[in-house]
Amino acid sequence: MGRSLRSPRALALACAFAFLAPAASAQTRTITAQDLLRFHWVADPQISPDGSQAAYVLVGVTDKGKRYETSVWVVAADGKSAPRRLTSGPRDGSPRWAPDGKTLAFLRVASDTAPPQIYLLSLAGGEPRPLTDLAKGASPAVWSPSGKSIAFASTTLPTDTGAASRSDSAKEKSDVHVITRAEYRSNDEGWTDPTRHSHIWVTDVEAGRDRPSPARQLTFGEYDEEGLKWSPDGDRITFISDRVPEPYYNPPDADVYAVPAAGGSIEKIIDIDGPIGGAVPSPDGKAFAFAGWINPKQQQSFTEANLFVATGGAARQVTHLGDAEVGSGVIGDQRPPRGGGGSPIIWSADGRTLIMALTEHGRSNLARIDVATGKVEPVTTGAHAVLAYTATPGGSRFAVTISDAEHIGDLYTLDPAGGAPVQLTHVNDSLFATLRLSEPERITYRSFDGKTIEAWLVKPPDFTPGRKYPLILNIHGGPHSAYGETFFHEFQVMAARGYVVLAPNPRGSTSYGESFANIIQYRYPGDDYKDLMIGVDTLIKRGYIDEKRLGVTGGSGGGLLTNWTVTQTTRFAAAVSQRSIADWAAWWYTADFTLFIPAWFRSPPFQDPQDYARRSPITYIARVTTPLMLIEGEADSRTPSGSGGMTMFRALKAMHKTTVMVSFPGETHELSRSGKPVHRVERLEHIIAWFDKYLQNKQVARYDQQ
Repeated sequence: MGRSLRSPRALALACAFAFLAPAASAQTRTITAQDLLRFHWVADPQISPDGSQAAYVLVGVTDKGKRYETSVWVVAADGKSAPRRLTSGPRDGSPRWAPDGKTLAFLRVASDTAPPQIYLLSLAGGEPRPLTDLAKGASPAVWSPSGKSIAFASTTLPTDTGAASRSDSAKEKSDVHVITRAEYRSNDEGWTDPTRHSHIWVTDVEAGRDRPSPARQLTFGEYDEEGLKWSPDGDRITFISDRVPEPYYNPPDADVYAVPAAGGSIEKIIDIDGPIGGAVPSPDGKAFAFAGWINPKQQQSFTEANLFVATGGAARQVTHLGDAEVGSGVIGDQRPPRGGGGSPIIWSADGRTLIMALTEHGRSNLARIDVATGKVEPVTTGAHAVLAYTATPGGSRFAVTISDAEHIGDLYTLDPAGGAPVQLTHVNDSLFATLRLSEPERITYRSFDGKTIEAWLVKPPDFTPGRKYPLILNIHGGPHSAYGETFFHEFQVMAARGYVVLAPNPRGSTSYGESFANIIQYRYPGDDYKDLMIGVDTLIKRGYIDEKRLGVTGGSGGGLLTNWTVTQTTRFAAAVSQRSIADWAAWWYTADFTLFIPAWFRSPPFQDPQDYARRSPITYIARVTTPLMLIEGEADSRTPSGSGGMTMFRALKAMHKTTVMVSFPGETHELSRSGKPVHRVERLEHIIAWFDKYLQNKQVARYDQQ
């Protein structure tokens, strides 16, 4: 039977542990953009091997909103005691339990310029001790089954250490980039270094008790390795790698390899024609479960992942998920901006079933899959998003972080065999007790061709029937992503300022099946725009929307559709386009990743410039009458401003049309999700102020011509 993590029973249980949560305030107010600086986020839940405790990362805002602080905490899994802080921070994360549950390995960044290193902390007490000191740091620790060794990944080169490093440092290094590959920048990391690759290292836990332990490098060469897992007997380490020099020329592909823990030759153990993710060995080591797909004959814009099990190197697809998709796929603006966390595949102790997160129609839940039959049954149900989780060996107890439309996210423990979930943290209760939030309403409507479109509607907290309200159409990016049952600060702030917010999942969105997502291939934007306009019309028919006060906004793919909307219709009185695309051809040439495979366009722009122009908002720029704000991150290489906001801005200015551009120094494409806290606040305040000016006739002088 499924159980909702926000069911009345679960909430009653939470109330039973009220000593963990402050009492509600008698006075409430509406939420503001500034409240983001008061938020806390629970990240990377890690259940102890015996299921008695859960470690996690607590993320907060510090330094007057200029940065995030992270520290490692632990809490008893029965929920009967308050969480306890284990590390001082301010940049600690990625806790990982030793197999005996007596030690935690975690990552610490000692300074702004230092790379992350692995530290060990005894739960019996004492100060953490450094385990690694590699020049380029280490990835999160992966404990061996015996607990005597830790594997990790690092991009450290032999020239970074010892005599080679000292010799090299005597030479003056050039700051010139010599580029030979089509992908040479990463939105989050800046310029890439083709000489550095993420390789596997191993270090002994007990060596060098009073200093960092020497580490041994196991893999070498020009390819990256990820997804490290020890075999149950500890003899080898498996990993995932796409061992092709320039993989963007081919359809996505990645295979599973193994390397002896003592060092030696690499062996390929699972090979499919497609990508493999999250490969996890069974308890007896005879099989692997992973998520992935077999590449279709014709490259698609979106291909749905399913669950596979491989035995003896031969992989078998276990599931055919239909509308559901693998993993936690609901987007929001309040996933932990630091700290991470994942959605692993969990084997049962007998190897007969698997548990993992699935997302369907904007809801993420845990599900149990029968390995033999592929039958899927719910472990949890409810209107929420499972953000991240881990489980004890055999999957008898889970630590899970959950968000819903009115809660940022907290930590729970869960017995998948039965019983109510136990809430362990209440990190935002004291703040939220003072806030008056809006409960989103899920709606559906029929589009022009009969397809059902799902959307979420957020009304002002003091919504009054019979009154006319301004509307903001908020379009998600991706385009292959989905709104759903998770907390969205931006929506709540807009509603608090008197706007009705419409957040649809038009065709192209995920969690409605492969056909629904892939239908926009070679037609984006297009019919998805029609889905959005019919959603607006649906609300207008309800009688409480003022047709003369319509606004539209969106980021990334939603920014593209915002640009498209104002070039296709004059019905909107204001628009805010964020981190957008205006000229498809210019974007094709300058984005941080390639479209060499014909997934969105059949040909490159130099072969078919008409198709790119036909689908580019800039082609129709002369039609724009809507006042348009453009929000840009100056370090955004995913949707570079020169092919997006800057293009729209310069063209509109040339025609003396109403526009303004707001540019954020140092911010990447992740501005709205994990950008500097004060920038995230200011971004939202600019969006609201623009809509206030043109939809509510408020005086906002800062956007007037200077």
